Amino acid sequence: MINTFYRKWIILGILFLLPVIFLLFLYPATHNYKPLDIVKENVKELDSFEFVANRNTTLEDKITVLMFLGDYPYSNMTNAFNIKELVYDKFTNFKNFQIVTIGSKYPYFMQLKDVMYELEKTTYSGNLENWYFATADTKVINDIYKSLRSNQNLDSLNFTNQVFIIDKLRNQRGRINDTDNDIKDGSYGLYSYNSILVSEIKKKMNDDIRILFTEYRQKRKGNFNSNIRRISNFDGNDE
Repeated sequence: MINTFYRKWIILGILFLLPVIFLLFLYPATHNYKPLDIVKENVKELDSFEFVANRNTTLEDKITVLMFLGDYPYSNMTNAFNIKELVYDKFTNFKNFQIVTIGSKYPYFMQLKDVMYELEKTTYSGNLENWYFATADTKVINDIYKSLRSNQNLDSLNFTNQVFIIDKLRNQRGRINDTDNDIKDGSYGLYSYNSILVSEIKKKMNDDIRILFTEYRQKRKGNFNSNIRRISNFDGNDE
């Protein structure tokens, strides 16, 4: 009888303490997180682009996911749908968040509109309030792409699987050393995210966007004290 009495209280004590211990482990992880690195500064603004439906936007003062669908955007719908389902739907209600999709100008302009219409069909509201679609000629597209840091070039059709995170000051964010890779010395930088690789979007890109929102939230509260690493401090190159 006595053993049963003590056993019951021991079990109750364990059930009470486990969540408390779990929260104590989470607390330092939440407040002592590692800020997202600046991998390139001064990303080119969008002022030379023409926007679908005259819905204009800028990179300044926004947290932006930037993607390039090229000359034939409709052929790259898988990339757009992945970003819609895995990124846009998660962050669209966050203040100052947006996605900007870039496609080539006439005669490909209508394909970008078709991409927008197809994506709108998957939303409850029937519109993409925080998603913008912009077109320009090849030179303008290449100019903005060259202002980004990437391990890949745009292909001959102005397309890439890679998507980029841009902060409110037009700095490109990423990881100077991506430790979650196959290179043992951890020297590989993650500057962009593959929109075809669902695992990379879920495990890396979404985490990095959350980290960036946490940074701005802490800045608003006045308790952001960590220095953000910049790639120029590591390789002396900020081309």
